[in-house]
Amino acid sequence: MALQTLKEQIIAESRRLGIDKIGFTTAMPFTELEEPLNRQRELGHNSGFEHQNIPERIYPELTFEGPQSIIAIALAYPTKIREEIPKDEKRGMFARASWGVDYHQILAEKMQQLVAFIETLQAPDAETWRFAPQVDTGEFVDVAVAQRAGLGFVGRNGLLITKEYGSFVYLGEIVTNIALEPDEPGVFGCGDCTRCIKACPTQALLGDGSMNAQRCLSYQTQTKGVMPEEYRKKIRNVIYGCDICQLVCPYNQDKDFHFHQEMEPAVDEVYPKLRPMLKLSNKEFKQQFGHLAGAWRGKKPLQRNAIIALANTGDKESLPLLWELVQEDPRPVIRATALWSISRLGKKDAALWQERLTQRQAQEKDPEVLQAYQEALAVFEKKLHP
Repeated sequence: MALQTLKEQIIAESRRLGIDKIGFTTAMPFTELEEPLNRQRELGHNSGFEHQNIPERIYPELTFEGPQSIIAIALAYPTKIREEIPKDEKRGMFARASWGVDYHQILAEKMQQLVAFIETLQAPDAETWRFAPQVDTGEFVDVAVAQRAGLGFVGRNGLLITKEYGSFVYLGEIVTNIALEPDEPGVFGCGDCTRCIKACPTQALLGDGSMNAQRCLSYQTQTKGVMPEEYRKKIRNVIYGCDICQLVCPYNQDKDFHFHQEMEPAVDEVYPKLRPMLKLSNKEFKQQFGHLAGAWRGKKPLQRNAIIALANTGDKESLPLLWELVQEDPRPVIRATALWSISRLGKKDAALWQERLTQRQAQEKDPEVLQAYQEALAVFEKKLHP
């Protein structure tokens, strides 16, 4: 079987499977990543969620012996919800990459189907073929693989930008020991545009496709501790992720694709009511959010973010619930965050809240929560005695 014929069959099957873009590259090392990956780590710009073994991110031969090619795929996801968002009460929102079923599952299934098809093809060496599919929890830098495979180019925001779908794509790759003709790499297409750099509210984007992930709002929504105050107002009502650098990108204007039913968002899942989120049991949380990519860190970070969003949206009606959390929630992060939100929402009744917090403070033992009491009391003191 000619190699090109094999490649053409793989491309044809990918289309049948609903894979929106497919590209091919060699399994040569990504040596150009060694210096930036090491620098990122040295500067403390990593999120900690990345694969920690840098050589494994660079050298495909560490995946298995004798790799020859990497097959890169992309699936386009929707950017606009078809349902009307009710205005019944304050709601949060998940970033678009967390809409619908967790994309890790969707990509893994598509790649498994593609591998299963390739394994049915006839070739003299078919019995020795090997495959190693990966999504973004794997070793590789997905955008680097996708760019080298010709799916698009890595933009200033560090995301892969495709001609057809902008950056609203999920990426995956399959390492194989089949020698397949590589495609031409993508060519940088941002020109002099710096809209994403200017729009980033925390200056996380460094302008060369890299970022200080510690400052990225998406990262901040996924941490488990008390969120640093400088980020709280900036997340607005977003309880998972951040889309700002994508929404301002010229390549993403008017991009909205609904190719995959499992990616379609349900309004109460991706624009959930904030107050009910704070009382969810573990079982209820899994039922409502468990299938979303944004649920991977569990309930506490999302509830913490919902508490912040209540303050950012000015929901004074949530004050009794927030006070209940301060008094009864066993988690220090939740108590501390609720105190911050009370200090933002309760200024009209500063004397009442000053009295309540002063009385309750004596029963608190956790140092972070005690610090939150002091900061909240200082806000009310300033309101009463400007």
